[in-house]
Amino acid sequence: MRLFQLLVLGVIVSVLAKPLVATAYINISTHDRRYLEPVQVPQERVGIVFGAGLLQNGQPTPFLANRITAAAKLYHLDRVQKLLMTGDNSRTDYNEVRSMQEYAHNLGVPMQDITLDYAGFSTYESCYRAHKVFGVHQAIVITQNYHLPRTVYTCDRLGIKTVGLGTPDLELYGWRGMMPDLRREMLANVKALLEIHVTRPRPTFLGDFEGME
Repeated sequence: MRLFQLLVLGVIVSVLAKPLVATAYINISTHDRRYLEPVQVPQERVGIVFGAGLLQNGQPTPFLANRITAAAKLYHLDRVQKLLMTGDNSRTDYNEVRSMQEYAHNLGVPMQDITLDYAGFSTYESCYRAHKVFGVHQAIVITQNYHLPRTVYTCDRLGIKTVGLGTPDLELYGWRGMMPDLRREMLANVKALLEIHVTRPRPTFLGDFEGME
């Protein structure tokens, strides 16, 4: 019985440790390529904005609006020349990237400088498609601070030389408001390492090469 209890305890500790170890590893691996202010970010041709959901009225959620606003600032500071909006358009009544495009356009980004990826269903798929479908080799990724390490790590390991700009999260929503997202992110970090280094799944949709003008 004592041996069984120790084995069960070992399994529990292992399960709990994996998200912590994965998160620490990804954070340490990307710390020198993550920025907090648009003016700090080095120039790149392309900025990638990751979807974060729409409200019932079709407008970007606050998380997504902050990402787009930060990307628009990079554009107006000449840190990027083109924006790749990647998100979910899996249903005819849900067009995340079109809403992102319109929001950025209202912030002064010309439509011709915005490319849409309608099949960016996850961070992994968005990074994979950015490289393989849109021909991106170097980029600035824009997302919330808590999500930024995994985003930089994933895109970098999938062939894109990546730096990232983080938008506020804990500063706006506090620990209590962010706790569900932080827990999910720790589990997502484990999945990211498995996908990148073990399984390497193909995206839901890959399609033909499109490139970015």
